[in-house]
Amino acid sequence: MKQEITIKAFFLSIILSIVLSSAMAYLGLYAGMTISASIPAAIMSMGILKLFRESNILENNIVQTAASAGESLAAGVIFTIPALLLIGYWDTIDYWEVTKIAMAGGVLGALFTVPLRRALILKANLRFPEGVATAAVLKTGHESDAKKSSESLKLIGLSALIGGIVKLGELAFGVWSSAVGGAIAIRGAIFGMGASLSPSLISVGYIVGRNIGILAFSGGLISWAVAIPIYSYLYGFEGDSLFEGANIIWNAKIRYLGVGAMVVGGIWSVIQLAKPLVESIQLSLKTLGESGGDIPLEERDLPVNYVFIAILLMLIPISFTYFDIISSWSSAVTLSIIMCVFGFLFSAVAAYMAGVVGSSNNPISGVTIATILFSSLLIITFFNIDSSKGAAAAILIGAVVCCAAAIGGDNLQDLKTGNIVGATPWKQQVMQLVGVVSSALTLGIVLTLLHEAYGIGSSDLPAPQAVLMTSVANGVFSGNLEWGMIYAGAVLGVLIIMLDQYQLKRGAEFRVPILAVAIGIYLPIELTLPIFVGGMLNHFAGKTASETGKNNGLLLASGLITGEALMAIFIAIPLFYDKNFWPEYALPTPYNDIVALALISAIIIGLYRVAKK
Repeated sequence: MKQEITIKAFFLSIILSIVLSSAMAYLGLYAGMTISASIPAAIMSMGILKLFRESNILENNIVQTAASAGESLAAGVIFTIPALLLIGYWDTIDYWEVTKIAMAGGVLGALFTVPLRRALILKANLRFPEGVATAAVLKTGHESDAKKSSESLKLIGLSALIGGIVKLGELAFGVWSSAVGGAIAIRGAIFGMGASLSPSLISVGYIVGRNIGILAFSGGLISWAVAIPIYSYLYGFEGDSLFEGANIIWNAKIRYLGVGAMVVGGIWSVIQLAKPLVESIQLSLKTLGESGGDIPLEERDLPVNYVFIAILLMLIPISFTYFDIISSWSSAVTLSIIMCVFGFLFSAVAAYMAGVVGSSNNPISGVTIATILFSSLLIITFFNIDSSKGAAAAILIGAVVCCAAAIGGDNLQDLKTGNIVGATPWKQQVMQLVGVVSSALTLGIVLTLLHEAYGIGSSDLPAPQAVLMTSVANGVFSGNLEWGMIYAGAVLGVLIIMLDQYQLKRGAEFRVPILAVAIGIYLPIELTLPIFVGGMLNHFAGKTASETGKNNGLLLASGLITGEALMAIFIAIPLFYDKNFWPEYALPTPYNDIVALALISAIIIGLYRVAKK
């Protein structure tokens, strides 16, 4: 029998979980999006494990299980917890609170979905496209020789170095521009456009593909080519330049269209999945009794009684967190129960969605913003809590739910991979928890470094998702939420859902998932344009690419993201002690833009050529 949890696999799991969660934390704060790390983690661990005399596919699977859990938890953390800074509840990052929230949410997400494995993977037999793809990578890698794995590892290393150098020149030394943009006015209507010159955003677009890239950019065009021109024509604008005026309008008004669309998208996800989800939960309850002695050890899950006990134990630190805010045990326990209900529901939704469309396309943003909005309305209606504390309580409910949902989707996806390669479920579930704990202990440090160096919510680190959560929570409690824009966004969301359903009935390949468009409406146009470019790059390269070329393109894109993110964290370390540590060598305008455009063009061409082979 092949060994699974070995000493080398255990420690490699911890290392990759920390590395990938740190990288995804920066990417999420910078771009407002993260990507599934299962395949990059599988390839990285494969290359390292083959340096040892003995290794096997099950060890490899164990490592990617833990490492991808770290990446998923990072998404849950950075989408929500920085909002506690932005609302003024925290002055600085509270390391222990971050760790407690992340660990509780991540552990709950893993535990909530344990009873769903047999129902969703064995009985319902959902596709889990990214889980199947990861299994294919593992099988192919272990059927190939060590030389091929070494080449893959070198490709990731080289691309990471390139991404790191670009980030060093842009962020540390300021040699070249980080973005370009401009605007024109036609009879008082402002039309703006811009693009971040970041290799990681091109790479994100490449990984998520053409459809998501088109939809995200379409959402950006709704904001910048339709809504902002109409608003500026009707009400005018402020600012020293047209582009600044467009950004002011977008920030104060138009982005709330995305909020409305995202709330509708989150609710639609739950409604859409209500029947199959209820059936799956019923089936899982029926199969609980099958996890006893009649099931071979290699096919067993974690014992359900232990799972339930652990869930109850996780509610204790969460209750203490809420008590610290509202100083009422009855209210704290009630909020913990509300969190638990939302957490289980949306973990199950995320698990089911991972089975249908993959974890990268999970509606985490939508369900989180819906959770915060409804939690805020419940708190303001039924609890006697002042606005600042109420907003913090709502965000903390959303934070735990977001972490749980992110891990829930990743957990089932990894278990599908394990099912294909012959792994032991309970061992994977244990390593999921190892990945959660490792990244939870790390993310507070990473957030502190990034905040002290760049300022979360600044132009260097805009944290779009956290700003969104802040706006909603603060807006509900202050009464200043842009309800008109939210309602308009909700109507727009309904229209997009209707279009998507029409495409479904036609049997069209190109679908219009609401949350992909909604995130584009909300994100700055500077982010969605390069994501679109990356998606189209994937499309055109993939037309003639071999399977090797497609894998190499994915590796190159993953390396660029990881290298850029880790370099940003490295740059932040000395800035934590000295804000002027890095000297500036800025090129004069317009040479700084020209050089930046030349660099990003070279990276795009290089990625295309590698992926096309």
